[in-house]
Amino acid sequence: MNLPTATALPKHVEFTIRGVILGVLITLVFTAAQVYLGLKVGLTFATSIPAAVISMALLQAFKNASIQENNIVQTIASAAGTLASVIFVLPGLMMIGWWTHVPFWTTFAACAVGGVLGVMYTVPLRRALVTQSSLPYPEGVAAAEVLRVGTTSREGGAEGKAGLWAIIWGSLFSAFYAALAAAKLMAGEVAKYVKVGGGATGLGGSASLALLGAGHLMGITVGIAMLVGLAIAWGVCVPILTALTPMPDLSVAEHAGKVWGTQVRFLGAGAIGAAAIWTLGKLITPVWSGLMSAVEAGKARKLEGAVIARTEQDLPVWIMGLVVLIALVPAGWLLANFVVGGPLAHLAVPLVISGVLYIVVAGMLAAAVCGYMAGLIGSSNSPVSGIAILTVLGSALITGMIGFGFTGPDTGTALVAFALLVTTVVLAVAVIGNDNLQDLKTGQLVDATPWKQQVALIIGIFAGALIVPPVLELLNNSNGFYGDPNYHGITGDRLDAPQAMLISTLAKGVIGHDLDWGLLGIGAAIGIGLVVADIVIRRLSNGRFSLPPLGVGLAIYLPSSVTVPVVIGAFAGWLYERVMRDRTVGGKSFAAPARRLGVLIASGFIVGESLFNVALAGIIVLTGKAAPLAAPFASFWPGEGVGMAIAVVLAAVGVFGLYRWAAGAAKKVMSGAG
Repeated sequence: MNLPTATALPKHVEFTIRGVILGVLITLVFTAAQVYLGLKVGLTFATSIPAAVISMALLQAFKNASIQENNIVQTIASAAGTLASVIFVLPGLMMIGWWTHVPFWTTFAACAVGGVLGVMYTVPLRRALVTQSSLPYPEGVAAAEVLRVGTTSREGGAEGKAGLWAIIWGSLFSAFYAALAAAKLMAGEVAKYVKVGGGATGLGGSASLALLGAGHLMGITVGIAMLVGLAIAWGVCVPILTALTPMPDLSVAEHAGKVWGTQVRFLGAGAIGAAAIWTLGKLITPVWSGLMSAVEAGKARKLEGAVIARTEQDLPVWIMGLVVLIALVPAGWLLANFVVGGPLAHLAVPLVISGVLYIVVAGMLAAAVCGYMAGLIGSSNSPVSGIAILTVLGSALITGMIGFGFTGPDTGTALVAFALLVTTVVLAVAVIGNDNLQDLKTGQLVDATPWKQQVALIIGIFAGALIVPPVLELLNNSNGFYGDPNYHGITGDRLDAPQAMLISTLAKGVIGHDLDWGLLGIGAAIGIGLVVADIVIRRLSNGRFSLPPLGVGLAIYLPSSVTVPVVIGAFAGWLYERVMRDRTVGGKSFAAPARRLGVLIASGFIVGESLFNVALAGIIVLTGKAAPLAAPFASFWPGEGVGMAIAVVLAAVGVFGLYRWAAGAAKKVMSGAG
């Protein structure tokens, strides 16, 4: 098949310069926000729906704008929500002391090569896993719904404008809230720790609207799972282990934090590993069936030899094959450049060959698995942690075997670093493969041209790959990361980068043979127990309820300062949607637009705070001051308790006010439609 010529193009507007520019701009902004959020909480959010809303609101100014053009914009911007997942691995290179700074071209190449391969690997799966499949694709369908409502009805146009304002108001308020914390006019964290018998425990929650927004987007099921994880970690494990390991020289808060960081967190890592393997294991059968149907569909198409409709035109096979082969050249350069001139120079040939082969084979499998998971449970709910864990274990085992018996200065660290770099590329392949099929489902529902979407996503990949390295380096210089032996951050407020810490710990343990299997084993047993509990709950409720084991494990592993506001946000979003469920105006329910506007406000919370903190990092680096925005009278401000009260009250009032605004805007949209 050849790409359509100008005379064969459909009459509607689809792939335009203005759409590409808008999509790239949204990608740059959202990727910067995603990098910060991922480093802080270890999670990212889907950007397709906010991007679609922004696109529809702005492109309304053009009479010939179409639903397909808006779809191209959201396709480009969707790369921001997925490609940023590479920060689940890359900070590990600082944590092990291999990188002092983030090299631009190495990071860019890892993102771009992996992303392009992710697209190419999943294009052949489109017909079997999208067009001819009954998979639900929850996020792809939701994005298509937003596009249809926003471009095909009068109330949709009004909702599009309201949606843009929802993102703006959410962003402005969260940025203002974060600015108050930066000015030291309110507490940055609300926390309380107490003695429990001979031990200690407590909880802390960051004053963060971004985390509240993340909780809203995750939903009540994940919120409950994380609440259970908090109860296990801080209600059971921390009190028991602090009693067993007394530290009389430390305060109650320091004692609880030390035990959590050195013992309980490893229990969480074990639980995540067990839950991730189980989650992926459940998908083996449906993934295999899906791939086999893809193969059969391909054979059937060749036999038919019919003219392919515009809405069924993928990139030609020869282009896909050529791009994959070309991509292997920068992949080989990336790995060779990483080892040449260093302690692994004498192992360059076997390491590079094995690394490229691993990227090809593991990447292909990961893309297929993640692509199927996108259809089954959605991009945001896909167990990317599980893919990353299995990938780094395989990469570390191969790298360790090649380097076995070789000693020398920094050899062990270099082997770990190489394994992490290979894992980064494979993870980029996996998450973009996931995103590609989700986007193609949206495109199918709005009559888009598949090959144009595939090209659009590649544009988004390169845009995202351009912004990841500088933002990561900026945050490395301003805040830095826990465990970094070359720490040179200015603020002293290190970023947790929890996923990167877990992945780098596993790589070091496999290659260095020093994993704490005792704590990890107990954690894995907890994870197995959670899997059993989830199975029982699903069966007893006939599938209505569940307890995602990964969500519980993450809450044990993540700091409570991150988990608590996420849980609160999940419950707040659930309560808001429950209140809106039966609201009507003129006999019409406005629950659906109210729900969508609530999602956009939550997205605005994430974007506003994240971008503010990225900008703050820039100011910190430029001024060399840890708190450049601190108010001059902040030292005379009332005590810590008052600062915590201000943070809680302001967040509650602001969130309630914006939810109320969203309800009113949704009501106005539906009343105007009558």
